Amino acid sequence: MEKPHIAGRRSLKLVMEPGTYLYCTCGKTENQAFCDGSHKGTGFRPEKVVVEERQLVKWCMCRHSKKGYWCDNFHRELEED
Repeated sequence: MEKPHIAGRRSLKLVMEPGTYLYCTCGKTENQAFCDGSHKGTGFRPEKVVVEERQLVKWCMCRHSKKGYWCDNFHRELEED
């Protein structure tokens, strides 16, 4: 099984407007944390995220959160490469 690229070891906190977003699950996007198609040719697919109202979102940058796109601070348990 492929492992995602760890783009960061903390969340990316952004105030998001209502809308639909495609969260990058491979971690290789140039536009963190949103899919730019960098997953092509891999087993990764973007995660569709619907934001209903303006809110602060803690996007997972390590791609190991048990809550999908939402950071659960699992990055604190990852070993350094």
